[in-house]
Amino acid sequence: MSTAIGRIIRRGWLFLANLSLEKKLILVFVFLLSLPITYVSYLSARSTFNSVLQNATNNAGQMADNASDTIDRYVDDLKRYTALPLYNKDVQYYLGQEHTDWYKNESMGMFLSYLSHTKKDVVAVYLVDRYDHIFYDKNGNINDLSAENQLPGWKKLLGEAGGARPILEGRHPITVNGSSTMDVISVLRTINSASSLQYLGIIVLDIDIRLFQGIVEPMDRVTQGSSLIMDEQGQLVYASGDANSVQDRLSALMTAAKGQKDGHFESTIHGTRYLTVYYTSDQTGWTTSVTIPLSKILYKVQQNSRALMVTTLILLAIALFVATFFSHALTKPLKSMVRLMRKVQHGNLDVWISPKYNDEIGMLGSHFNRMILRVKDLLTEIKLTEKRKQTADMRALQSQINPHFIYNTLESIRMLAESNDDPRVAKLTYLLGNQMRYSIVRSGDPVTIRQELEHVRNYFDLLAIRFPDKFRLIMDVPEPYLGLSVLKLVFQPIVENSVFHGLERKPGLGTITITASREQDHVVFVIGDDGVGMDADTVQQLNRSLKHGDAGGAFGIGLHNVAERVRLHYGGTCGLEVESEPGHGTRVIVRIKEELPDEDQE
Repeated sequence: MSTAIGRIIRRGWLFLANLSLEKKLILVFVFLLSLPITYVSYLSARSTFNSVLQNATNNAGQMADNASDTIDRYVDDLKRYTALPLYNKDVQYYLGQEHTDWYKNESMGMFLSYLSHTKKDVVAVYLVDRYDHIFYDKNGNINDLSAENQLPGWKKLLGEAGGARPILEGRHPITVNGSSTMDVISVLRTINSASSLQYLGIIVLDIDIRLFQGIVEPMDRVTQGSSLIMDEQGQLVYASGDANSVQDRLSALMTAAKGQKDGHFESTIHGTRYLTVYYTSDQTGWTTSVTIPLSKILYKVQQNSRALMVTTLILLAIALFVATFFSHALTKPLKSMVRLMRKVQHGNLDVWISPKYNDEIGMLGSHFNRMILRVKDLLTEIKLTEKRKQTADMRALQSQINPHFIYNTLESIRMLAESNDDPRVAKLTYLLGNQMRYSIVRSGDPVTIRQELEHVRNYFDLLAIRFPDKFRLIMDVPEPYLGLSVLKLVFQPIVENSVFHGLERKPGLGTITITASREQDHVVFVIGDDGVGMDADTVQQLNRSLKHGDAGGAFGIGLHNVAERVRLHYGGTCGLEVESEPGHGTRVIVRIKEELPDEDQE
């Protein structure tokens, strides 16, 4: 995967690198202008989005808090109304009276009528005496109430709660007018005697559930959302808006508000995104929420985003136009210069650039003009140099007359020595003539390894005449290497160096060995001796001077001359390297680069 990505990146980079300078400048200008514009537009849109969403959340949360507070005050009033029987002596007296007469009905009716008119949303008010006789007053729209059916539920709720505190019962249906039902909330309370604290009965107020419509309607109108009220058991108390989404809203609210007093969350219902803000009352435990479609909250933001996008595109179009204009203006002189360079490439040096401005491009044109003048001067100098070289070659040919005269003279001396029966002088003269002929004739041409080794053998034959039984030469070079091409006079200076610096100071017979091997695409020749050797510091200095071409000094010029010629001819991986230890001789390693036949085929 990473390799494929790397290839794609390299191809993309090569594509960009091969574009014309004008296109590169356009891309750079557009990138530098579009990136900040796009980034600022994105930040602006995101900041506006967050700000609008936060303001909508805060406003909706404040309105949910206000609606919850209104419900709390309403419930507080109802709870205070349930305490009125504690302060009415007639009511307390008749609640404890077992039989029912006209006076009891009249007194209970008046008290219940008063309570039922305290709030317009009161559906019915009930008083249950100590002997489970039920007295009630109802709304004028209700003809009949099935109060007896509700008594067991009232006693159960009050028994579970215990004490004389009022109880708020959430949404539940009651039966009215025989078979119809009406959803109400109820406030219940146990009535005890003010003097003896004995149980006297129960008071119940049923409140029409539609009272919440007047509380949440202003909130829905302002927020353009839908409200929902949930009791502390997670049951629905009241909901506005789409009835099909009530259960989904209730489930989402139950999950989000669990253990939280207030907050907000986003949800998706029937494919639409909503923001829900909720608040839980400490008094009732009920949670009041408002659910608002995000599309309504962000309508203005979306309009602003579209306007911002259009503005951004316009700015990018302007940036592209400006980038194209400036890129063309900047690259036009360069294109003219390229055309002139092509003319120069085809040999036309009669070109000239007239810079209009003193900027970098103008300076480049001026330097181009100077370069053309310099090229013309160099061509003139080359012509003069060629003429001088021809003259020097002629003189060199003339100077070769003297070396030829010398070895022709040596040949005459050899013939004279043979005629006088002096074989040692004849052989010495013959070998010396071969040495001079090998060194002088076509000294720049390459030779074979075989010829180079024969030259070394001739040199050793001369030494044998001068120093009998002092030196020995062993050449162990395989046949396939003998036909390889090599520079002339590579081995003889190394052998001469070994003789006079390694073997001459050694007592007794000294041996020089020449071997050859293949090392990857290099041929390695090793010229080793068993002479006096060198210490580590001397070897290190010598190798450093051979590597950096520092000729002369304490090490002479022989090895440096060979090393420099090998390095210049074969490349930086080739050259000379010296290994030596005191008393154990010296090895000079020569690396050259040459194609070799496969050894398996030899």
